[in-house]
Amino acid sequence: MASAGAGMSEREQKDCQELLELLHTDDLIALTDTVTNRLVQPDNRQEAIRAILLYSQSAEELLKRKKVFRDIIFKYLALKGVIVPPSSEKHQLINYAKDYWYEQLQNLRTGLKCEKPSIKIPEEEGKHNGGKQGGDKQEGGDKQEGNKHEDNKECHSLGEEFCQWFFAILNSQNPLNAKSPEDWGPQHFWDDVKLRFCYNTSEQNVEEYSGAELVSLRLLSLVKEEYLYLNPNLNSGGLKCVVSRHGLVVVAVAGTVHRNTCCLGIFEQIFGLIRCPFRENTWKIKTVHLRIVGQTALEPGTPIEKPCIKYEQQELQELALVEPHRF
Repeated sequence: MASAGAGMSEREQKDCQELLELLHTDDLIALTDTVTNRLVQPDNRQEAIRAILLYSQSAEELLKRKKVFRDIIFKYLALKGVIVPPSSEKHQLINYAKDYWYEQLQNLRTGLKCEKPSIKIPEEEGKHNGGKQGGDKQEGGDKQEGNKHEDNKECHSLGEEFCQWFFAILNSQNPLNAKSPEDWGPQHFWDDVKLRFCYNTSEQNVEEYSGAELVSLRLLSLVKEEYLYLNPNLNSGGLKCVVSRHGLVVVAVAGTVHRNTCCLGIFEQIFGLIRCPFRENTWKIKTVHLRIVGQTALEPGTPIEKPCIKYEQQELQELALVEPHRF
């Protein structure tokens, strides 16, 4: 017997309502019969939609219904500006829709909106100045330097915004953290993401992981099971960012590692970010290199020098072109 249980949240209902509006009236009535076991007889489209939303237990359950056709989900995604391969099967479109809703929810919660940086990769100087003499060459050089400075600022802003978001969501998983855990999981990584984790306590250890699920779980275990807290240094040389001419953004950040009130050491983490072509304003993690250097735990209040990134911009540019094991 159909029952209106906990069901979908208000946000899920709002998202699904927009999709249901695309169905023909006959399909809505038929879907209402299925969802409510024919216990609700709607008189119009809006009553049918309300009943469907009320008696559906989750958005995924609703999207899997036969009357929610593949073409309807595809059309909904297109209207939302989510470009997906036309050959996508229904189960793939459902995942695209869930990802889109998740990203929208995250943006509302965190206020994060990572715009694609309009960073221009400077061409060879000869191409800019070929055939120009004297004052023209100097003027072109000054303009190029000015553009390069603005591009670096924009890239740095993206890196800073990413780090603020990443470490906030990761550290929120720590059971010792007073804040409620935020949504963490493989959805923030590309499926073929690679992690190289080096840690040096009494001896050096190296771990390597591939795949979004394994990488997200290993990083999660650091804070959830080992109670670590990663505190990034986003100033004083602790953050450097570059972008390759293919669009891979490399973010290098250094910081301190803590457990409760003790400082355990320092860390250096390098991310490779690639913009998702199917999600507006969305960047996912392609590569991660994490290095933790432990030291004798310091007593609370003992000052520690802020760690910094020693890579030069050119070195980071080269890192954008190689796999994590080459870092």
